Amino acid sequence: MKQQSWALILGGSKGLGLATAGKLAKSGYNILIVHRDRNLHMPDIENAFKEISGFGVQLHSFNKDAIQAGSRAQLIEEIQKLLPKGEKIKVLVHSIAKGNLKPMNSQTEEELNNQDFQLTINAMAISLYDWTNALIKAKLFENDSRIIAFTSEGSVKAMPNYGAVGAAKAALEAIVRNMAIEFASLGLKSNCIQAGITDTESLRRIPGSEMLKEQALARNPNKRLTKPEDIADVVSLLCSDEAKWINGTVIKVDGGESLR
Repeated sequence: MKQQSWALILGGSKGLGLATAGKLAKSGYNILIVHRDRNLHMPDIENAFKEISGFGVQLHSFNKDAIQAGSRAQLIEEIQKLLPKGEKIKVLVHSIAKGNLKPMNSQTEEELNNQDFQLTINAMAISLYDWTNALIKAKLFENDSRIIAFTSEGSVKAMPNYGAVGAAKAALEAIVRNMAIEFASLGLKSNCIQAGITDTESLRRIPGSEMLKEQALARNPNKRLTKPEDIADVVSLLCSDEAKWINGTVIKVDGGESLR
C-alpha cells in the first residue's frame, strides 16, 4: 500500500490556513491542523473540517496553543503516535495570526509596549522556527519537505496600528531566508507567500480595515481583493515536484496590487 503524505497547518481553522487545508486535501494530502478557537466558533469550524474530510483524506485537528513550548511538545508527541509507521510530514504551513494591533502614538488609546512586540514576534515569526526545529528533532519531515509561511506588504511598508505585526512579518521573512540556507542539507525548502489584502477575520481586526480594502481595490490592476483560494493555489504550486528548486524566496500573490 502506498504511503500517504501529510500536511501540518498551524492556524488552519480560518482564512488562508483553512483554504490551504482544503486545497491540499483535494490534492490527496492528509491534513493535521493546529488551531486555537473558542467553543462558540467550533460548530462552524467543525463543519468546515468535515467538508475537507469529504475529499477522502484523513483530517486530525488539535484545538491547542501552538506557541507555548510545553503545548508544542505535547502536540508533537500526539502527532508521532497518530502517524502510521513510515509516514511523515511533507508540508508545514505557518498561518498563525496572533498579534497586537495598537498604535505607537496615541492620546486616547493604549500604545504598543515592549511586551506587545515580544508576544507578536514570538507568535507570528519565531514559532515557525520552533516548530520546524522540533519536527526535525522528532524526525517527522519527509525528504524534500516544504515549509511555507504567510507574510504581508506590512513587512516593508508602514501602516498605522501595524507596527508589531509588521516587525513580526519582517522577522518571519528573515527567519525563512536563514532556514532556506541552514536546512537545505536536510532537504527542506522554505518560502514565504506575500498575500495581497484579503478579507479575512484577521484583516477585519485591524483598525481601519475598510479603508485598507478600498485602497487595495484602487491599487489592484485586477480590481478585486486577493482571495484565500488564491493563496492556497500557490501553496499547492510550491508543494509540487516542479517547485523543488524554489527556496528562500518571498513570492507575491496579489494580482499586481503591490506594484502601485
